[in-house]
Amino acid sequence: MIDIKFLRENPEIVKENIRKKFQDKKVALVDEVLALDAESRKNKQQADSLRAERNKISKQIGALMAQGKREEAEATKKLVTEKSDELAACEAKEAELAKKVTDIMMVIPNIIDPEVPIGEDDSKNVEREKFGEPAVPAFEIPYHTDIMEAFDGIDLDSARRVAGNGFYYLMGDIARLHSAVIAYARDFMINRGFTYCVPPFMIRSDVVTGVMSFAEMDAMMYKIEGEDLYLIGTSEHSMIGKFIDTIVPEEKLPYTLTSYSPCFRKEKGAHGIEERGVYRIHQFEKQEMIVICKPEESKEWFDKLWKNTVDLFRSMDIPVRTLECCSGDLADLKVRSIDVEAWSPRQQKYFEVGSCSNLGDAQARRLKIRVNGKDGKYLPHTLNNTVVAPPRMLIAFLENNLNEDGSVNIPEVLRPYMGGLEKIVRK
Repeated sequence: MIDIKFLRENPEIVKENIRKKFQDKKVALVDEVLALDAESRKNKQQADSLRAERNKISKQIGALMAQGKREEAEATKKLVTEKSDELAACEAKEAELAKKVTDIMMVIPNIIDPEVPIGEDDSKNVEREKFGEPAVPAFEIPYHTDIMEAFDGIDLDSARRVAGNGFYYLMGDIARLHSAVIAYARDFMINRGFTYCVPPFMIRSDVVTGVMSFAEMDAMMYKIEGEDLYLIGTSEHSMIGKFIDTIVPEEKLPYTLTSYSPCFRKEKGAHGIEERGVYRIHQFEKQEMIVICKPEESKEWFDKLWKNTVDLFRSMDIPVRTLECCSGDLADLKVRSIDVEAWSPRQQKYFEVGSCSNLGDAQARRLKIRVNGKDGKYLPHTLNNTVVAPPRMLIAFLENNLNEDGSVNIPEVLRPYMGGLEKIVRK
């Protein structure tokens, strides 16, 4: 959510930004919110005037009573009541107008960074850098669930009977590998100075609307029936929500946090949940990184965050590339976003394994997170990035470490988390 003051002073910039995101239907909202905002400010002035007038008249009542002018005092009391009724009507209208303004501001997209490429959809995303040499082995690489099944490492049929499509049982060495990757990612981020956290896995509606757009909420979040609670789609939600309605001392910035959580997603609007695959699923686990910082430091932190993910994958000899999300592929709250994609030798292409986002002060404004600085209070910037998210990451891992005999090499960095194993072998 952008600053209403910025919109007042720069309506054409906001309109052009909407056009760059190919959301032309929202352009009219700028003039609509400006008209409501003007009416709201006029109504507020009227309320302030009535409040001052009522208070002034109220002070006269005591003096009139002291002078024995009882009838005049009673008439003045009636006048105070009339002013109070008028004020109550003004205040009700003020609240109604404020809600209308907020509702519209919540759907006007954030101002994108100048470095964001302009494009209508993800086909216009731009490759930035490649890290590592992608290779295709001489032997055929099976589908990822076939690799897992060769280790008796996944049971999709039982999961389908228990919960439906989009769920899985991981077993044996594959389950151990899954946990090893998460543990390694946790320690990797701790070693880079981040504070480890396990957050709540459910959040209230005011946090949900503070961290994401309504469209994202509808497509992603599972609602707990009869409760004001939602299952988190990523730990970023509860980690940023941790600071809701707080004033942070400037000297404590930046907050650099890394969090573990399961993640739950409806995947509404996706191209269907695969029956055999685990690329797009309803439940998975993830290690995340979150930063809350001064506005002038957010660009620097953005680059640090996506580089952390690149370094993690390269430490396991997995080739990756970074892909800059274009304007039309950028969620409304985001200023800029870079996806990290891993190489798939089987498909001979890259696929997304993480996403790094700078949200500017949008989440801080929605959640009322403020910083107490030397020159007064201001809104911090919030950023997030995926450290690692198996089982999607496991697809890249298994394909890039598979041997012709079906065994899978364990990179040196993971061996302490796998009981010293150098490879896992088929059952």
